[in-house]
Amino acid sequence: MKHFKVEFHCHTIFSKDSLTRPKTLVEAARRKGIDRLIVTDHNSIDGALAARRIAPELVIVGEEIMTTRGELLAAFVTEEIPSGLEPFEALRRLKAQGAFISVSHPFDVKRGWELAHLLEILPLVDAIETFNARCMDGRDNLTAQEFARQHGLAGTVGSDAHTAMELGRATLTVEKFTDAESLRRVIRLGVENVRLSSPLIHLTSRFASTLKSLGLVSRPIPE
Repeated sequence: MKHFKVEFHCHTIFSKDSLTRPKTLVEAARRKGIDRLIVTDHNSIDGALAARRIAPELVIVGEEIMTTRGELLAAFVTEEIPSGLEPFEALRRLKAQGAFISVSHPFDVKRGWELAHLLEILPLVDAIETFNARCMDGRDNLTAQEFARQHGLAGTVGSDAHTAMELGRATLTVEKFTDAESLRRVIRLGVENVRLSSPLIHLTSRFASTLKSLGLVSRPIPE
């Protein structure tokens, strides 16, 4: 194998809006031919750690971090970053552990960044997410792609899968890598395979959030 098919953005039950168990996610990744699975729960690495215990050869520990300005998407995370930090502080902590840093759905109308704040952090990130399968309007991804081109940025793509059925809708095939540094070297030559999810898929996240808010489903206790 000379290349890896990579899923950069997915969630487990350790995210507030997902019911997918780590084992289910791993099984889906194997079934769909994904070679590296970056598990990026909201403000938590517990789900990624649980998935890595099941499949250490497959799973890379990541995290999606909500800052005061927008969300960051990180891979090769060794220490969990809490939510609510200023972007520069979150970035400082990620860089201290050598993580690979992207920016989640930067131009999504509902979940994106204000342009001024995005421009401020560009020198400190490795990439931006140029395709997110959960964007309600595909033009938001086109804006991200054009922005990356204009600023000479690398791009990541991701399914943003909160359910197993979504996994693999947006993958990047890149040369083999072993850590954040080698990922930085190969990311720009990646080949995308992407398609948008149905807007109705957001109902699954709303359903998960509702069940959890009612106490009908609890977040697992990390091992």
